[in-house]
Amino acid sequence: MTYLLKRPVPTPPNTDAIACWVESLGSKSMRNTSGKAYRSLGEERSSWDNARWVAEFAREPMLLKRPLFVRGDRAVMVGFRGDDATIARKLELD
Repeated sequence: MTYLLKRPVPTPPNTDAIACWVESLGSKSMRNTSGKAYRSLGEERSSWDNARWVAEFAREPMLLKRPLFVRGDRAVMVGFRGDDATIARKLELD
């Protein structure tokens, strides 16, 4: 399996790519909630739908949780949660 590790800050993704990723994983799992960019959004962010999140991710790539693993056009995993075996299973590496 071939995966791309996307680094959204030096090379921001386009809106179409982000929309595909959000369709795969949902906007909630893709939010970098620990950064200044997220905190600066204010409380209105809790009412945003996926389309609004796609627009915000495109406007400010620091809102995207990293790392983001992509196979083809589909996001398969975001962030590092779990042990190596869990990550390998999610990425179908075992």
